[in-house]
Amino acid sequence: MLCGAKALSKSIRIAEKQEKIAACMDLRWAVFVQEQGVPEEEEIDGEDDMCSHVLAQVGDRPVGAARFKFVNGYVKIQRVCVPKSERGKNIGADIIRFIVRHVQQASEATSVRLGAQVHALDFYRKLGFQEFGGEYMDAGIPHMDMQLDLNS
Repeated sequence: MLCGAKALSKSIRIAEKQEKIAACMDLRWAVFVQEQGVPEEEEIDGEDDMCSHVLAQVGDRPVGAARFKFVNGYVKIQRVCVPKSERGKNIGADIIRFIVRHVQQASEATSVRLGAQVHALDFYRKLGFQEFGGEYMDAGIPHMDMQLDLNS
């Protein structure tokens, strides 16, 4: 590190202001639509107003995002994304841990669920999630549902 330079810290927060939600949407667009080829109409699904959005930043730079919503006794995490340039820095894992802690403190939910891209199953397993059900296609990408029990 250069003399006098200071390391920027990572922050993860619920995005409440419109410009922070817009930063989440921009990250999702870059990762899902541009990088992974998800059709725009599948990425923009009309559910964003029903979800809480999470934004990870290093300094003022957005480096990861996700959304979650409460559904019948559990919380569903969706749209977890980290740009290629930021992968391998534990940003995605930190976002998931943040959401799980938030859910444990702020709700009566008994579990957290998500639909994981099959290539990311090990990533979620390391965070305590277990798959259930069979493999399915979502936006042309193989997925499996996973769950983390909050009562164990």
